[in-house]
Amino acid sequence: MNTASNFSAHPRIEWAHIVATGSQAHTFLQGQLTQDLTALVDEPRWSLVLAPDSVVVGSCLVTRDGDDLILSVERSLAEKVRARLARFLLRTECRLTIVDVDAGPFGDDDVRVRANWPGAPEFAAGLTPHSFGATFVATTVSFTKGCFTGQELVGRLDARGSRVPWRLVRASGPDRASVDAVLTSKGPAGPQGLTTVCSSDDGVEGIGLAHRSLLGPVGEPVRVDDVLITLIE
Repeated sequence: MNTASNFSAHPRIEWAHIVATGSQAHTFLQGQLTQDLTALVDEPRWSLVLAPDSVVVGSCLVTRDGDDLILSVERSLAEKVRARLARFLLRTECRLTIVDVDAGPFGDDDVRVRANWPGAPEFAAGLTPHSFGATFVATTVSFTKGCFTGQELVGRLDARGSRVPWRLVRASGPDRASVDAVLTSKGPAGPQGLTTVCSSDDGVEGIGLAHRSLLGPVGEPVRVDDVLITLIE
């Protein structure tokens, strides 16, 4: 992708904090989030909230604030993420409070697309972490921390080579319809097509989902007519 393209103005991403307080907040979230919170010292770390079947509910940037933990999440996902976590709050001294904030890890979708980072539109497809690439998994998941919700399938996929049918891709082309036509041209019906789009002087660029049968090896983009597709790894 040409990262020097002039993107049109894109709406900013709204963010919220899920603030975890209480004497058991750390212990509770250690058993729920995919990241090892014992390694959380001065720098924030990305983590995931998974459903029991390992589907990604949302990603969060976790920060320690004294005795509290702060989960920075997209505002559109905050209620869903909090509700998923709260389902496991059984006689646990931990309170989860949503607070709206002015800024978060990405200012808008242009920045997020350039970082190859999935967000709410991609998580809506109901996929497991490995669909979003090895870098995403390495950044958000600890395989040495012990148990967490959704761990079984994530661990099994990682051990077996992370081969999943649907993958996150970068794509560009003259218009969205042309890109979507290519992204949906192979494989069975499923979560295919552009999910986050940024317009540029040359057409459109964005991230989306495609069946693995459409994609080439890592580092080898696929070109179909005027559409360029690159597997995000």
